[in-house]
Amino acid sequence: DDDDENTWTPLQLAAAQGDLPLVKQLLTQQPPAPPNDPNSAPRGYYGQTALQAASLNGHLAVVETLLRAGAAVDLPGGNNGGRTALALAAGAGHLGIVRHLVDAAGAEINRAAHKYNGRTALQAAAREGHDAVVERLLQHPDRVEVNAPAVRYQGVTALQGAAGAGHRATVRRLLAAGADVNAPGGQYKGYTALAAAAEGGHGEVVRGLLEAGADVSMRSGNKMWTAARVAVSRGHGEIAQLL
Repeated sequence: DDDDENTWTPLQLAAAQGDLPLVKQLLTQQPPAPPNDPNSAPRGYYGQTALQAASLNGHLAVVETLLRAGAAVDLPGGNNGGRTALALAAGAGHLGIVRHLVDAAGAEINRAAHKYNGRTALQAAAREGHDAVVERLLQHPDRVEVNAPAVRYQGVTALQGAAGAGHRATVRRLLAAGADVNAPGGQYKGYTALAAAAEGGHGEVVRGLLEAGADVSMRSGNKMWTAARVAVSRGHGEIAQLL
């Protein structure tokens, strides 16, 4: 938010705005002042490093410039999720930046997520239905963990995120890659993939999960409800009948 950005360094702000000339100017000032360090720590609850800010906002040229200047690719972000540059780019659907961070910069795809609202890159992309990004990440089976667990608070596995948002193509892709259809949710409010799809009223996703072996008897969430009970609570009677 605005109050948070008041504490950002000039380089972080310029990177977020995609102002490449200013980014270059700030990086080459002599002597290099601490505020212009590409690895200055995130400021505030929603803070981001310069590389994270550029990655989130889709500024590939700025990303490339920062990496050449020594920006560390796997630093965590602020306390709201602590997401890396790759996770932020993946969640925003910036395929070109994802490619560059993974292939050229060697970003760690499975970087551990913050315990609150954290996402790995695959989880972030799946939750938002960016199927092309999901496909790209899955092309690195030796580097990506399709079943990375949900973080404790507001966490989801990649499959749970895609199922809860009704992204059928992404759900199918993740299942084909070996996603665990019955993985438990996060410890706080976490649903199984089946319960998440039932809550959202996504009937086709529910059917696909059932065909993949989803266990209708599993209980999840704060109230430890079955998927059928979740569907009833949301008024999705037809889905409840499926379950």
